[in-house]
Amino acid sequence: MTFSNSSDTSDKYLIEPLAKQNRAAFFCGVEPLDLYLKQQAGQDARRRMAAPFVLIEQSSSTVIGYYTLSSTSIIFSELPTEITKKLPKYPNVPATLLGRLAVDKKYRGKGLGEILLMDALYRSLQNEIATVAVVVDAKDNQARLFYEHFDFIQFPNFPYRLFLLMETIAKLFK
Repeated sequence: MTFSNSSDTSDKYLIEPLAKQNRAAFFCGVEPLDLYLKQQAGQDARRRMAAPFVLIEQSSSTVIGYYTLSSTSIIFSELPTEITKKLPKYPNVPATLLGRLAVDKKYRGKGLGEILLMDALYRSLQNEIATVAVVVDAKDNQARLFYEHFDFIQFPNFPYRLFLLMETIAKLFK
């Protein structure tokens, strides 16, 4: 996906599935996220455990951000009552897990985290496999606040686990 939301980003950045891009220099400052991209993401993609997508700078093909998508399920009783009223009473409901999302420290403050998030939500919406929501597990308060800024809702008993309903995501892209 190439961006056309502004001339500043459309010529500079591209999001594509992880392949053989240069990810050696990636440094977001959170060791598990850095190590995952460098050591595990390729294996997860080959084994179909996760679908990593990378944000690259087109001029250098250097990875400057990434996210992963995979399938998950939500235990019906863990959802807020106002949400469960609208859903069939299955023990588990299907969801998409936004497992990781990170931006290189050198590129922070440019809105690239938002671009990655919107791309992940759009891909989740376009997926042909039905899911009720996109789920994230925020690493810390700063990450939780980032997702809450985009209207993600906390699970009642899990303050760092959040979700955004597909019907809300669909409205974002109308």
